[in-house]
Amino acid sequence: MRIVHATDCYLPRLGGIELHVRDLAQRQRSDGHQVTVATRTQQPTEALWPTESGDWDEPHVLRLRTLGKDRLEWLAPDVVHVHLSVVSPFALAAARRAAELGIPTVVTVHSLWSDLARVAPLVRSTMGAHRWPVVWTAVSRQAAAYVERVVARDVGVLPNAVDVGFWRGRPASDQPRLAAGNHPPTILSVMRLTTVKRTIPLARVLHRVSDETDIRAVIVGDGPKRAALERYLRRHGLAERVRLVGALDRNRVRAAMATAAIFVAPAHRESFGIAALEARTAGLPVVARAASGVASFICDRREGLLADSDRALARHTLELVRNVDLRREIIDHNRAVPPDLSWSAALRSNHDAYALAGARGGSRCLAVPTRRSQVLVADR
Repeated sequence: MRIVHATDCYLPRLGGIELHVRDLAQRQRSDGHQVTVATRTQQPTEALWPTESGDWDEPHVLRLRTLGKDRLEWLAPDVVHVHLSVVSPFALAAARRAAELGIPTVVTVHSLWSDLARVAPLVRSTMGAHRWPVVWTAVSRQAAAYVERVVARDVGVLPNAVDVGFWRGRPASDQPRLAAGNHPPTILSVMRLTTVKRTIPLARVLHRVSDETDIRAVIVGDGPKRAALERYLRRHGLAERVRLVGALDRNRVRAAMATAAIFVAPAHRESFGIAALEARTAGLPVVARAASGVASFICDRREGLLADSDRALARHTLELVRNVDLRREIIDHNRAVPPDLSWSAALRSNHDAYALAGARGGSRCLAVPTRRSQVLVADR
């Protein structure tokens, strides 16, 4: 099958969409498909994030100002898979053009369209996207609910995925460090340091916890809010207790997870939360906001603790710091029961969506309802 992924965001920019599209394309190529990534993200003059390979130099990546009809006809894809954030003019235009050409098209929304949903009639009258002959999907039930309000159509769920074997694998010597009740435990967050990811609210949560007990924290990631975060930590005497290590590649993130005890995901407008899923897969208890997409794979008091406010986020984090038995119970569960969000399952779901859109070479598809949205599963 010839597959074209269209996205405004791609490597070397670092984020959930960028890494997911890269991983999905790589795995589809490994399955024998002809895959092209079309993006408006341009090549950098130097590496912008730590990596052991120059992913942005791969020949299958087309860096374009626009994905026009002529280019689409030349590529002759069996399906176009469009990846949208909140503002994605390149990908949105690609979806419209592919639909006009009669190319089977799947659109996946990777963000929470909560603001767009508030003005859904205006968005529909302006975009007209609800009339496009495309299959609409989102990365979680939480995200799909907002997209349904915008496009007034059924929206399927195509979850992100992780390499379960990679994140569960660690040297045996690291196992006791993760599960043991050594004090003080290390709290870990992996995130872009931006307003949307709620960098300063995370610092406030750590501040509240540190007022009650001794902790150590590590924040992995970089971004425009780093300077503000550093100022906050210095001002409140936390610079020695909260370590900022910058952006790390996956091997070093996994190493950080192996020595942490708790993972905190502060964003409440998180459509999915790949870093939180990686932490859960590695065995860490995850503390996250209940309204975020993290709740699609974290059940309260089974894989972690879910909070309805920042104060509750701090309270739950403090509970896991102090309650060694609860922490160990969740760690043992997460280590024993892998998540069902593997890449093998994700590849089946994506190709079922392609078949639903009318692509040649896809499997037959069953739509299994969950609440108002659907999870696409293979008819095996």
